[in-house]
Amino acid sequence: MLPLLAALLFASCATHKVTEDQDPVKLTAQAMDAFNRGRYSTALEDFKDVRDQFPFSKYSLLAELKSADAHYYMKEYPEARVLYQEFESKHPTNEAMSYVLFQIGMCHFKEIDTIDREPGAAHEAIGVFTRLVRTYPQSSYVVEAKFRVKAAREFLAEHELYVARFYLRTGALAAAISRLELLLAQYPDANAAPKAEAMLADARARLAAGPGHGLRAFCQRFLPFF
Repeated sequence: MLPLLAALLFASCATHKVTEDQDPVKLTAQAMDAFNRGRYSTALEDFKDVRDQFPFSKYSLLAELKSADAHYYMKEYPEARVLYQEFESKHPTNEAMSYVLFQIGMCHFKEIDTIDREPGAAHEAIGVFTRLVRTYPQSSYVVEAKFRVKAAREFLAEHELYVARFYLRTGALAAAISRLELLLAQYPDANAAPKAEAMLADARARLAAGPGHGLRAFCQRFLPFF
């Protein structure tokens, strides 16, 4: 993967003549050696030197992308995402763009939290992965991107189910019904869908029957879900 990305990056960037006392090849090799050894902090420092000293060279282009990769492997996903997005903005036609989009999506995906938290990262991940699939349908990253979309959608369905359960516990039947209907409309094939269908039918029956009707039966039936 690394040799291919390097080749694509170099091919996409115009050459730049450097003075004889500069050695971008050596500095880049030093940075890559640190990166490949998992010494990401050191690699980041060296890649910064490459960008600062040779800003218009093909080596700077590689340093930009590998700096993002270094942050990603250090699990610094917000920092990595910013650098990938900057790369996309500066080099939109670069041949490594499908990889860059995949990594942006993965940064969002890695930030997905538990179902009781804000699900924004899952929505963002789906958006980026979907854009990758549509823009680069022949990319080697398409299969994995589709898998991640499915996983993120499952998470969102579980999140909606969690919120619906909360509303049911507090007696907010109309709000619970709204959430369950949303779940079934947007994620009909999710693993959570059968539970949502059963809970929706019972919640509608309770709402139609009026306050307090059938509360004990409802709790007994759906206790395993809580």
